[in-house]
Amino acid sequence: MYSKIIRPLLFLLQPEAIHKLVVICLKVGFKIPLVGPIIRKCYSLEKPELEREFCGIKFKNPIGFAAGFDKNAEVYNEFSNFGFSFIEIGTVTPKAQPGNPKPRSFRIPLDQGLINRMGFNNKGVDYAVKQLKNKNPKVVIGGNIGKNTATPNEQALDDYIYCFKQLYDHVDYLVVNVSCPNISDLRKLQDRDSLSSILEELVKIREEKEQYKPILLKLSPDLNESQLDDMIELYNSTGIDGIVATNTTVSREGLKTEKKEIDRIANGGLSGKPLCKSSTEVIRYISTKSDGKIPIMGVGGIMSEEDAMEKIEAGASLIQLYTGFIYNGPGFVKKIKKQMLK
Repeated sequence: MYSKIIRPLLFLLQPEAIHKLVVICLKVGFKIPLVGPIIRKCYSLEKPELEREFCGIKFKNPIGFAAGFDKNAEVYNEFSNFGFSFIEIGTVTPKAQPGNPKPRSFRIPLDQGLINRMGFNNKGVDYAVKQLKNKNPKVVIGGNIGKNTATPNEQALDDYIYCFKQLYDHVDYLVVNVSCPNISDLRKLQDRDSLSSILEELVKIREEKEQYKPILLKLSPDLNESQLDDMIELYNSTGIDGIVATNTTVSREGLKTEKKEIDRIANGGLSGKPLCKSSTEVIRYISTKSDGKIPIMGVGGIMSEEDAMEKIEAGASLIQLYTGFIYNGPGFVKKIKKQMLK
């Protein structure tokens, strides 16, 4: 029903319009009595065999919703009804910002993909904290942090520190995002020295906290092996807890969509099916080089149950969905769980 009726109707609208519509429907719909229990009955599937422990946190199942949708921590509880065991909010920045000019999100259905250049549009970390305070999260919550677009890289550390301190007491783990291709010069922070200073400072701040919260680093799928080796060394030297692999890609190789359409869309991070292979290769490389000792959260191009299993077999302990959820609908999480149980 979703793929034949609902998705074609939704895809008549622009991606960002659908995003706003879904958020409104979730907020309103789940206030109606019995809607929550009915949705959970349809889409939930929890078995002891699906439970995982990752970086000291217990998860009911290995499937989470990636950062980028619930940027402002407004609908994480509503999304928990579709079977996710964790939701990653953000990316949040110290100050609210509108993001890049519109249009900035584009579907490429022939490739089962999305290209976006949203630019960390969000209402600011303080707003997200208020949302997290006002509700009792029903799932594990991750907090994805970044810098404001206007903040020069030389001052980026201050932005990450502010977001880290503000979110720390209100999430279960934190993700340092220096790999999004949609913020000018952000990925230059993946330079070993720049990134080391950020991670070391955040780890130092954590040492002063009463409760230990895992710190994860989100990587680009476009790093070469030498750069990935640097990331593995940073994991070993800084005291962070794990890796999120991967963010969106700037690559346009092997697409079925006509080149003139891709050129019209222009810049942006590509997600969906075209990202699947490169993301899995990053996971496999890190897992192999570290002898499986680095905890990995796999994300990028999971469009089928088989894609999900490939991420797990490559070395990911947990996986996250985003574009696959959009293309496959709310039943996708349950389908992956059934495949995992098999």
